[in-house]
Amino acid sequence: MGTRAWALLFVLCGTIFLEGIDVAMMAVAIPAIRSDLGLATDTAAWVMSGYVLGYAGFTLLGGRAADLLGRRRMFLFWLAVFLAFSGVGGFATEGWMLVVARFVTGVAAAFMTPAALSLITTSYEEGPKRNKAVLVFAGTGAAGFSLGLVIGGLLTQLGWRWVFFAPVLLAAALLVAAVRLVPRQDGPPARRRGFDLPGVITAAGAMLLAAYTVIRLEHGLRDWPLTVLSGLVALALAGAFVVVERRSPDPLVRLGILRQGPVVRADLGALLFLGAFFGFQFVVTLYLQELRGWSPLMTAVALIVMGVDAVLAPTLTPRLVARFGNAQVIVGGFVLAVIAYVLFLPVGMDWSYAAMFPTLFLSGLAFALAYGPLTIAATDGVTGSEQGLAGGLLTTATQFGSAIGIAAVTAVYGLASTGSGPEATLSAFRAALIVPVVLVVLGTLISLVSAREARRAVRRASQVSSVSASHTSENPAQRSGGIASWK
Repeated sequence: MGTRAWALLFVLCGTIFLEGIDVAMMAVAIPAIRSDLGLATDTAAWVMSGYVLGYAGFTLLGGRAADLLGRRRMFLFWLAVFLAFSGVGGFATEGWMLVVARFVTGVAAAFMTPAALSLITTSYEEGPKRNKAVLVFAGTGAAGFSLGLVIGGLLTQLGWRWVFFAPVLLAAALLVAAVRLVPRQDGPPARRRGFDLPGVITAAGAMLLAAYTVIRLEHGLRDWPLTVLSGLVALALAGAFVVVERRSPDPLVRLGILRQGPVVRADLGALLFLGAFFGFQFVVTLYLQELRGWSPLMTAVALIVMGVDAVLAPTLTPRLVARFGNAQVIVGGFVLAVIAYVLFLPVGMDWSYAAMFPTLFLSGLAFALAYGPLTIAATDGVTGSEQGLAGGLLTTATQFGSAIGIAAVTAVYGLASTGSGPEATLSAFRAALIVPVVLVVLGTLISLVSAREARRAVRRASQVSSVSASHTSENPAQRSGGIASWK
């Protein structure tokens, strides 16, 4: 790729880095924010959950908006919104101001991230160039999260408001560069017979309530009838959305994309992989801080090795994909993740960092092998007009996966906490660590199906090629006659 192509990729990857570092820094800063503003426990929890609600609730619409309204337009506008409301959060003096700022920032990320991914998949030629760009994009997001844990700890020492102002500065630099570098490739959107307003309403309602249901599970089973009710209404709205899209002459989402097996399996794989990854990281963070008494900064430095994928995703993974194929590399990533999380199941009260290191390193390596190729698989073979939708589906899967993973380990930890004292707490942690193992085992099974289908496709292509070559070689006279007549 040329200099301008690399510069464009740098800007687009900068947004996923911005999103990752923003989430990680906020996770580290919440205790300081709560103490300084005197927030109630529920309010402090909603500072984090508000972002997830906005992100997961609108990411599907964000991806489709990039297709219909223009990728460059959506990318620049929502990057500016992200910048503005990060600043609002930095000046907040009340809990509700923080919750609103985080919700709108999450909505901005829901539109910005799929637009950035679709810009990559439509700006770079399909094949090695696009694969390299997508792998760099995926690795940069993980690096943002890993580095964000450390940077968040350092900035919180200066003052928690810097956790909001630092993304403002980064977003401003990216916005200035994006105006110059992001190509005007979209042109005016295709003329549409009408705007699918019923589809927008039912989709947004279903996604918001589904995200709200998962968040309520994460925060415990209090008022469980309300949790069940929100889940049922979300399912009803999802059913209504399907009916609306089938009957609409110009649907918001072409449901046929959900019948593309490789795309659906990649999205399910991403959901399970991210759920396991963030669920595991959540449990390990609690183990190190609550049971071992490590400081947030010590914990962040210990976990930074999980960011090894930032180096390996753009360097090692492309070579493995070229050598073994996308599907096989995904299987390898899932298998490594299973090994990594199983190794941590017998965690003890006094484990040294050397004992934890293999799991932390292998989980980062697994991320490098699985997540980038899953991103490629989720967008491969999708028409250019639906790349934003494919990116939105993938981002939806990853957001719900991370939320479900954290909610599941939290629920299991709560159910397993039947006693008091360090040993009882350790036992609860061990029970919660089973959840990531189960998730990646399920993901391994799905990835094996994709690998089998990929091998069959290669065999079918080889057979067709052999038959064609045989047919050509058996008709030399016809071939020469054809050439002669063409001449």
